[in-house]
Amino acid sequence: MTQRVFSSESVTCGHPDKVCDAVSDAIVDACLAVDPNARVAVETCIKGMQDKSVIILAGEVSLEGETPDYVAIARQAAAEIGYTSHDIGMDATTPALCDVLVYVTTQSAYINQGVDRDNVESQGAGDQGLMFGYACNETEAYEELKGRYFPLPAALSQRLSRRLRIVREENILPWARPDGKTQVTVAYNEDGSVLGVDTVVIAIQHDKHLKDQFGGSIDAELEHVRQSVLEHVVEVTIPQELLLPNYKLIVNGTGRFADPGGPYADAGLTGRKIIVDTYGGMGRHGGGAFSGKDPSKVDRSAAYAARWAAKHVVAAGLATKFEIQLAYVIGVAEPVSLMVDSFGTGAFSDEVLAERVKATFDFRPAAIARDLDLLRPIYKETSSGGHFGRPPTDAGHFPWERIDSGRMENLLQS
Repeated sequence: MTQRVFSSESVTCGHPDKVCDAVSDAIVDACLAVDPNARVAVETCIKGMQDKSVIILAGEVSLEGETPDYVAIARQAAAEIGYTSHDIGMDATTPALCDVLVYVTTQSAYINQGVDRDNVESQGAGDQGLMFGYACNETEAYEELKGRYFPLPAALSQRLSRRLRIVREENILPWARPDGKTQVTVAYNEDGSVLGVDTVVIAIQHDKHLKDQFGGSIDAELEHVRQSVLEHVVEVTIPQELLLPNYKLIVNGTGRFADPGGPYADAGLTGRKIIVDTYGGMGRHGGGAFSGKDPSKVDRSAAYAARWAAKHVVAAGLATKFEIQLAYVIGVAEPVSLMVDSFGTGAFSDEVLAERVKATFDFRPAAIARDLDLLRPIYKETSSGGHFGRPPTDAGHFPWERIDSGRMENLLQS
């Protein structure tokens, strides 16, 4: 059979862009904890320099109640990720080594008048734009991945990035640092069935003194890092049956990824990893980032709702691959368009599936927030490791990943 391949990447929580996402989402959570109807749009930029680092916060916040301490929130979010040492790339905890600059105003009155209304029928979208939701059944043949209904390359690369955090925080790899990247290439048969994992790429920042354990040999250091990643990351994350016999593992392709990394090696910005956050390139993207935005911003909430609906369609067996596009106008509640595509895999025509989706899910912004219970501080958890394809938690995270039996029944009987 002819083969084709598809690759998706992910990045760790310590990647500079993801640090920014975490800070921005920590601010969203703090504002929603004060006022569930807070309007938040905050961007973060970070950069490490030789003498000190800087965290810049800029955006708009409107809320009823006491304004959170943005400076303290930013420092804590970066510190929780592991940036407590200037030597590795940033010490967010020490004012002498890290400035936090705040440029936050209130939400524009012209946006506010279209969003702050009294009920589901009248609350408009917080902006114009288009959002996509996607689901497929690629993960469902593997016990460890069942229930995700997610593209396999993205599911595996995200799992690897989350595992890199675990091996560092649990001191399994004591030399590991917060910054890192992952990438997985999956090979497919001509009929679209999964053949297996062809290539795994890992970049992991490490202690600059690690080579001293090997007499200063960079080659020996790299081999140690590679073997450790193989044993403690790859082989415990990717189901064994998916690893092709001659799959390629590439670790730290330049030879070294030693301190300082993180914000010192690369500046970070909120919202710069939108494909990492969603479907790894397998599903389309409308272009809007999620982090730093409250649920009135349809860039975030409508993308969650579209994913929720698409996942139900695939879980119901109505398609093996399904995509939804929503489009909004600022200040208007109802989407101006809804498009679905089952890529020829639907049990019914796309027109019929679209009608069933419309009859089952309410895509007005206030209805999305109500049905998914979004007016809560649940967003910092989403800032790394992917927003989709993750199990919903007992603490209420990722509610758009839960399956609602009533909606499943409605889809099947519409």
